[in-house]
Order: sequence, then structure tokens, then C-alpha cells
Amino acid sequence: MPHPRGRLTPNRMLSELTWLRVGGPADWLFQPADTEDLVTFLGALDPAIPVFPMGVGSNLIVRDGGLRAVVIRLGRGFNDITIEGRTVTAGAAALDAHVARKAADAGVDLTFLRTIPGSIGGAVRMNAGCYGSYTADVFQSAEMVTRDGQCRTLTAKDLNFRYRQSDLPEGAVITRVTLQGPRDDPSALHARMAEQLAKRDATQPTKERSAGSTFRNPAGFSSTGRADDIHDLKAWAVIDRAGLRGVRRGGAQMSEKHSNFLINIGGATADDLESLGEEVRKKVYDSSGITLEWEIKRVGEPAPQKTPGQGDKQALNNTRR
Repeated sequence: MPHPRGRLTPNRMLSELTWLRVGGPADWLFQPADTEDLVTFLGALDPAIPVFPMGVGSNLIVRDGGLRAVVIRLGRGFNDITIEGRTVTAGAAALDAHVARKAADAGVDLTFLRTIPGSIGGAVRMNAGCYGSYTADVFQSAEMVTRDGQCRTLTAKDLNFRYRQSDLPEGAVITRVTLQGPRDDPSALHARMAEQLAKRDATQPTKERSAGSTFRNPAGFSSTGRADDIHDLKAWAVIDRAGLRGVRRGGAQMSEKHSNFLINIGGATADDLESLGEEVRKKVYDSSGITLEWEIKRVGEPAPQKTPGQGDKQALNNTRR
């Protein structure tokens, strides 16, 4: 491994870093001090070693066997937010909610970000959106560091935004994002966000361990929040029609409050969560012919098989030899 200025930790358990609180260890976790540190590290890292950029773990299932990779997680050196006119520039680790609030203070409307869990780098990667607005609508540019340690600026054309998708190069790490929103009165923007939060808390299991929406809407767009919104092809609606609201497997459950939220009700493994999700996908297809696509990203390896007569730790060690 290269010797960076930031923190490089071997065998780091990722369950502590994901909102669902599941997942095995990463071979290495790298938390760069700044962009220069990240550039130097990736430039020196063996090209054969996989790299996995990780945000705040809000939209992620790490499988129980962990990740054979260097996981890169940006921290304090990447969470600044600056505003000039209608233009908001944020480090990729800045939380979506913080970006929305600070923009509102300056009279810039990025209110749709307020209820989206995660960081602004992840919002770009996933083209996050709600209430009929998407990151692509306000996106200006992004800075990234490629897998081989080169700095590049990305345009919307480079990213080819689609519903819950973008074309970010493999192993690339977004470090900074520039957005531009319309002007509005700060008090009106804060009032709108308060209303959105109240609606979210009334309809979603915000106090549970979840990773946000589990599946993409088959309709191909997010909820608009309008009274005339059509729900026939929303993921929660097709799950409900298949009779799967509240269904459980081990410590995993499709929420009673919002059936498109997969939650850890206590003691769930990554396998519990992913297997339940796959069971829901199968039963929805059997009942309606609709194939649900995962919105939660699933990465890593399944738990290693235990060798008879050996404890968990010994079996894990044998698997890695």
C-alpha cells in the first residue's frame, strides 16, 4: 500500500459505516486528507487492486463477506459549501440536507435535496431526486479523481444522467460538485423544506435503520408530491398489490409504514436484507409481470462458509488464506 497523509485502515468493518448496519470488512479503508492526498494515493496504488468509492453508506448493502478492495470514504476535507449568486459549490462529502439548507439561507432553491439521505457526491452518481426534481436539473459540473490518479472535470454530457443513474467511470471518486438553482425568498424556501420534512416523517420510516427507497419506480420517475400524482407504477404500489407490505425474513422487513423501504428491525444480516429484496422482486413479477430494479447498491461477497468444527473467526481466516 502507498503511505498517504490521510487515514488508511486494514480490515475495517463496514457495518459501522452503513445506515443498515450490515456488512463485512473491507481489505482497506482510505480516508484521504484532501484532493492532493487522494491523487497521490490512487496514482501510486497497484492498478490491479479494486477501488470502491463510498459515500455515507445511506444507499448501500455491503454483503456479509465484505469487500476485497480499497474503500475510499471522503470526510472533513471534502465537505465545504460555498455560494456565489445562484451557484452552489460543495465538497462531495457535504450532506444533501446541509447543501439544501445553506442554499436556502442564500435564497437559492435546492430544496428537493433536503429530504434525500446521503452526500452530494452520491446524489450526482445516482441522479438523486424527489418531488419531480433531479440532481441533473441543477447540475453544472463535477470534479473527480480517476482510478489512476488524474483530475478531471465532468459535464452533464459526460455523465449521461438518467433516472437514478449516471455514467461515472469505474473507480472514479467525485470530489466537488457545482450546482445552480433558481432564486427564491429564503423564508419561503425554509418553509417549503419544513413541509417536505413533515410529509416525509409522516409517510416514511425515518426512525428505522433503512437505506431509503429499495427499488426504482417502474414508472421511471420519482414521486412528484403533487395531488394529481399517479401511483399505479410506483414501487410501493406494486409491492402492496403483491401483498408484501410488512413481509419479514430474519431481521429484515419491508416497512409497514412504506412498503418500498427495506429496514433492519434488529439483528439482520446483509443476506437477510438482500434475500428479502429478491423474494419481493420475484413475487412482484409473479403477480404483475413487473421486474423491480434495485435502487440500493449491493456490493461485496457473501459470508464465507464455516468449516465444521471451527469457530467463525477461524473459518474467516481460512477463507482469506
